[in-house]
Amino acid sequence: MDEIGPVDYAIIAFPGNKFRGEVAPALADLVEAGEIRLIDVAFVGKAADGEVVAMELMELDPDVQEGLDRLGIEVQGLLNEDDVMDAGAALEPNSSAALLVWENVWARRVTQALRDAGGVLLAFDRLPHEVVQAAREWALEQANA
Repeated sequence: MDEIGPVDYAIIAFPGNKFRGEVAPALADLVEAGEIRLIDVAFVGKAADGEVVAMELMELDPDVQEGLDRLGIEVQGLLNEDDVMDAGAALEPNSSAALLVWENVWARRVTQALRDAGGVLLAFDRLPHEVVQAAREWALEQANA
């Protein structure tokens, strides 16, 4: 069995159920470039009355369905019904969310090298976009001062 690169997941909420088709082509670009491999995808929504409903691919807008069909998603059961329903419960009413699990194919080689060298992951986190942007803006201001 081939080693797998780092696997990440994200839950992205769409207030007002405004998930549209442009997300799928952006993901497809990464898949086609060999940068990521989508492993699992799920969708959930919360109605205005608070009812949480898991959504099948066939229930999504046709443009979203078409884009997702091209992604070669390898559903492997990493997301289960409890995961989906928990994500839905956390949503505001009249919102939806996409749950994505992907392998960072681009990092396979270095990850394997770290494992082979006896490396042990001690911490991993992602910096929020707003924090990085604020730091970049501050650095730019300092450079121009």
